[in-house]
Amino acid sequence: MIKPSTVVFIDEKLENSFNSLKDEDPIKKSIVSAIRELKKNAFSGIQVPKNLIPKEYIKKYGIKNLWKYDLPKGWRLLYTITADNEVELISAILEWFDHQEYERRFNY
Repeated sequence: MIKPSTVVFIDEKLENSFNSLKDEDPIKKSIVSAIRELKKNAFSGIQVPKNLIPKEYIKKYGIKNLWKYDLPKGWRLLYTITADNEVELISAILEWFDHQEYERRFNY
């Protein structure tokens, strides 16, 4: 299923972190590429099973779904999909981190 979406950052702090990365930073380039893909298809990532969604995301953001987009070199971008008036899909980026931090967050 291919569904285009608007891509946003979950909060201003995260957006500022992204904007503070240098344009030549490989992680920023990877995130930019991921954003392009998510704009084309909100379902580009891999859905995280509901029972594995970290409780802090549910508590902090009230999310009902979580998706993982694999970035190069073991980095991960996590996002949730919501709808604006059930018409437009919105992919909200929650955070990105390396594989080690990802394992910590998910208690692997």
